[in-house]
Amino acid sequence: MIQVGPDILDAAQGLWSRIALFFEIMVLPMRLYQAAAILALALMSLILGRIGARMLNGWLRSRANWPKWRLRLGILVGRRLGLMIFVLLAWGVVIAMRAVTWPSHSALVALAASIATAWLGIFFLMRLVANRLLRRILSWSAWVWVTLFLLDLTEPVGKFLDSIALTIGDFRLSVLTVMKVLLVTGLMITGARMLSRLVSGRLARNQDLSPTMRVLTTKLLQIVLFSLAIIVGLRAVGFDLTGLAVFSGAVGVGLGFGLQKVVSNLVSGVIILLDKSVKPGDVISLGDTFGWIEELGARYVNVVTRDGKAYLIPNEDLVTGQVVNWSHNNSFVRLDLTFRASYDDDPHKVTATAIAAVKTVRRVLTHRQAVCWVTGFGDNSIDYVLRFWIDDAADGLTNVRGQVYLVLWDAFQEQGITIPFPQREVRLVNAAPPIHTGDPRPDDAESDREH
Repeated sequence: MIQVGPDILDAAQGLWSRIALFFEIMVLPMRLYQAAAILALALMSLILGRIGARMLNGWLRSRANWPKWRLRLGILVGRRLGLMIFVLLAWGVVIAMRAVTWPSHSALVALAASIATAWLGIFFLMRLVANRLLRRILSWSAWVWVTLFLLDLTEPVGKFLDSIALTIGDFRLSVLTVMKVLLVTGLMITGARMLSRLVSGRLARNQDLSPTMRVLTTKLLQIVLFSLAIIVGLRAVGFDLTGLAVFSGAVGVGLGFGLQKVVSNLVSGVIILLDKSVKPGDVISLGDTFGWIEELGARYVNVVTRDGKAYLIPNEDLVTGQVVNWSHNNSFVRLDLTFRASYDDDPHKVTATAIAAVKTVRRVLTHRQAVCWVTGFGDNSIDYVLRFWIDDAADGLTNVRGQVYLVLWDAFQEQGITIPFPQREVRLVNAAPPIHTGDPRPDDAESDREH
């Protein structure tokens, strides 16, 4: 149950006495003008910050050729330009006042400048955290802590938060412990993420490892680092993990039945990485999906098609389904093109013209022999198949086929080779005499009157 007793009341009274003492000091005559100076500096910084941010954004728009990190840094500076101006003005006032009067006469302004400087540093430091939710949690936690620390309120606030606790038997969980767990674990996860990115970047530049081993090593490293970050973060604040053993076992059994597909995809992802059947950059086709693998995830494979669509294919489908890997052993791909020519054209001339024409296409390999064969005698034409090789299937198959068809058309037009098309002639045999309908002719009407 939640403890509500003398501990909470004593902690609350201690915190309130410290806050009341701070405000009593604030209303002293020598502190009132400092408070007024802080408000004036804040208002001035707000106005100058908005004007400067507009000018900075307009200037950044004219720097379209800059790297993205410079533009992002400029945008961040524009967001906190008012705070930066306040820090500069406040410290300038502090230095000027300390040069002409006692340091105590500028203590409150120095305190405000210190808090603003800490806030500004935390804002830019937390940009290193990629996750937005985690970045917000850490930023607000750091802002609150540094403010309490500079106001010398960390001890009474800590006692008050620790006095609010949930007790179940020997287990005690206070609000302060929860906040410490979130903060320390968040910092550990952030450090693990940064270390994982650093090691992943090193592995990506290591040519001695295959792409699948790089991905597998990165995934295993992320699992180990994040697990250690959570465990170390919980242990660092004195959180007892032995009580979670039985609970985690029961939860694991329930999750095993409910997350069979998820576990199957995870295991399939490990199998794909170990057997090296596919790797990032391979060109594959699965069903109607044709594209190249951009990323091997823990649960799915990201396949990007030529039209820019990203298909998230579950790992289980790649293990159990029939996958065509166009670049598994090597990058060479043979394409077949079928066409027809007239019976009036010499087949030897047609095949020679087709082979010479296909070699003029840039993407067709010239060091691998292109062949053209007669495949049948149709009703209206002779059927042919043209076979050639490419080594850049990731650049598309339809476009290279279209280029080959165009050069074939031009070559056939130049050589006088005809591409026939079906023609039908309809003849009416023993046609019935025409039947006249409508009004009779005038001469027929007069003959009827005579009879």
